[in-house]
Amino acid sequence: MLGRSNVLAWLAGATALGFCLAHSAHAAGDPVAGEKKFYTCYGCHGIVNYRNAYPDYNVPKLRHQNAAYIVAALHEYKNGDRPHPTMHAQASSLSDQDMEDIAAYLQGPEPVNPAGAPSGELPKQATPCTACHGVNGRGVAAALDPKPPILAGQYESYLIEALKAYHNRRRKNVVMNGMAQLLVTDEDIKAVAEYFSNQPSPLETPNPDNPPEGK
Repeated sequence: MLGRSNVLAWLAGATALGFCLAHSAHAAGDPVAGEKKFYTCYGCHGIVNYRNAYPDYNVPKLRHQNAAYIVAALHEYKNGDRPHPTMHAQASSLSDQDMEDIAAYLQGPEPVNPAGAPSGELPKQATPCTACHGVNGRGVAAALDPKPPILAGQYESYLIEALKAYHNRRRKNVVMNGMAQLLVTDEDIKAVAEYFSNQPSPLETPNPDNPPEGK
């Protein structure tokens, strides 16, 4: 397994590459328009503990997630870098501006502050993850593009599924494909997912009757 110093050196280079490949500028998202455009998404993402079938895992919480991450993820579903038939169909119907609007609605007025004390002891398997996701899973202060997702409080089953997909490269992402290789066993993946899922979290399930604060 790579040492931490080598991991961080590799990560810095890969993140720089990711920055070059990412959109150099984002159009301003309109949260009011985004709320309307998100309407069809409530069927899965607006139900607490709703589960995807085959494979079985919780559909992720999206309220207060980083807008830039949501935009990047939607593009990956649209271009097939994330294989999910329903999400591919949904994302394929969205323009770049639609994605920005939806992301602005879900994030709310301001990005989540990464500060905050972690809960519990960081497992050694999760140490490399902290360079981008922070010890508490709420991110880091450094400017990264695209912005990594908030992991704190995300469903454990979703984090496990995502890490497995990066590990076997069903999801294609230059940074995460490499980082996931550090998790050699299913137990390693579970240790990371369990830790971050149990961190204090701003993430919530979107509810059309409970808009983000400040809206």
